[in-house]
Amino acid sequence: MIELIYSDLCNGCGKCVEVCPTNALSLGTDAIPLIRDQSACQTCFMCELYCVSDALYVDPDCEQPRSLDPHAIRNSGLLGQYRRDSGWNEWAENPHYQNQHWRMDGIFALARSAELQPKLAALKPTKL
Repeated sequence: MIELIYSDLCNGCGKCVEVCPTNALSLGTDAIPLIRDQSACQTCFMCELYCVSDALYVDPDCEQPRSLDPHAIRNSGLLGQYRRDSGWNEWAENPHYQNQHWRMDGIFALARSAELQPKLAALKPTKL
């Protein structure tokens, strides 16, 4: 779930807000994204994929928000890890990372489509 946004690293492009399929993020008055509705985050990592500044952190725990130390996360090397591990953008030519993002194009397009937005809003998390 989206946990941290580092405003000092953010370039203000707004891509993270644009690609979020559940509108968990919004742009602040200074063009820096804000966590608008953390509970709406589906931990899809799309915001991390599109953030070329590695200015945000999505924790893999999609059930509960966590209280994280922003300095520890910044120093851990976790910022941008999902982009690297996915072979995204500048990592696409690195032989250490297998670029598989091309397989997600259809899913990303569907998630961004207006048709899916009402369906996402109607979904409620359930516990097994």
